[in-house]
Amino acid sequence: MDHRLTPEHEDLRRTVEAFAHDVVAPKIGDFYERHEFPYEIVREMGRMGLFGLPFPEEYGGMGGDYLALGIALEELARVDSSVAITLEAGVSLGAMPVYRFGTEEQKRAWLPKLCAGEMLGAFGLTEPGAGSDAGGTRTTAVRDGDHWVINGSKCFITNSGTDITGLVTVTAVTGRKPDGRPLISSIIVPAGTPGFTVAAPYSKVGWNASDTRELSFDDVRVPVGNLLGEEGRGYAQFLRILDEGRVAIAALATGLAQGCVDESVKYAKERHAFGSPISTYQAVQFKIADMEMKAHMARIGWRDAASRLVLGESFKKEAAIAKLYSSTVAVDNAREATQIHGGYGFMNEYPVARMWRDSKILEIGEGTSEVQRMLIARELGLPPEFSPAPTDGRAVARTGARGRLP
Repeated sequence: MDHRLTPEHEDLRRTVEAFAHDVVAPKIGDFYERHEFPYEIVREMGRMGLFGLPFPEEYGGMGGDYLALGIALEELARVDSSVAITLEAGVSLGAMPVYRFGTEEQKRAWLPKLCAGEMLGAFGLTEPGAGSDAGGTRTTAVRDGDHWVINGSKCFITNSGTDITGLVTVTAVTGRKPDGRPLISSIIVPAGTPGFTVAAPYSKVGWNASDTRELSFDDVRVPVGNLLGEEGRGYAQFLRILDEGRVAIAALATGLAQGCVDESVKYAKERHAFGSPISTYQAVQFKIADMEMKAHMARIGWRDAASRLVLGESFKKEAAIAKLYSSTVAVDNAREATQIHGGYGFMNEYPVARMWRDSKILEIGEGTSEVQRMLIARELGLPPEFSPAPTDGRAVARTGARGRLP
């Protein structure tokens, strides 16, 4: 595939690049250190149409595609990941489930404000005992007349407690299959619904200017019309959303990796040691060359996955590869950039310190690196993991990181 950008995509890239450097870069450090959500920056992103990039114009979107979203995420993450993850979660996890699986009424009700950035949506999947094991959901939703009654909790949910959060789409067990496995459904819970409690923001290692919270549901009642898609299909729906989200996270991780290169080149030209700029020393040059190589290959990976998604082709394996590789590269480049900066790399006034703190979560969120390897192996046709049963010795499939194996 030819992954060179079209003129329209290149115009978008340049626009977001300028916004990131002129608007985000001068302000985000203060927000980050105060652990404060950057509302004005998010509002400006909304006015630019970034939250509506991959959605049709009829719902208030920009009529673009997932490649356009990835381009925007990469350019933002070159400067700051908190702002980038706010966009990523707002689009691929907040609005996309409504667009992919919602009724026409649900789309008309929610998407215009989500696309405009006037409202943020959140994706309530992870629970204290069900992270990679998404099939281990314990939150329940019981039908009571014309309402669902929801009880349970979710954790590590991005964009769930801001002043402009409008909804959280949650997964909940709504019944059981004949073999006892849970029927998991997706239900829209509007912000402010009685019994829906949003905890204080987490104290995090990184992404300190983004919003991440724990949620609890105590007899939360929402209309049956808030069911997203078919009952019992929530698990499959969210697996699709996660596949797409991995492409977006890969783009974000690539941006962080490239940002580490940008900052290292700049610093190496300015910093003198032993009478010369450190950029003249081969040890530093080789580090930066390797960092650029990794960022370049990560970019090819996520753009390949995004192109397949846009064309309607299978992209699950490519998304897992892109997410696995780019997140690894982000951590590697952040470490090397910190090393190049020396003691200054450990000071929060330098962007690479922020990048170092932000990089690790990329190997965890939206599917750990271990889960990506498992998905790649499955797509290659390798058999599921087996272990002897404790009683009769028959081989039984272990429960995988996404629930019971097929």
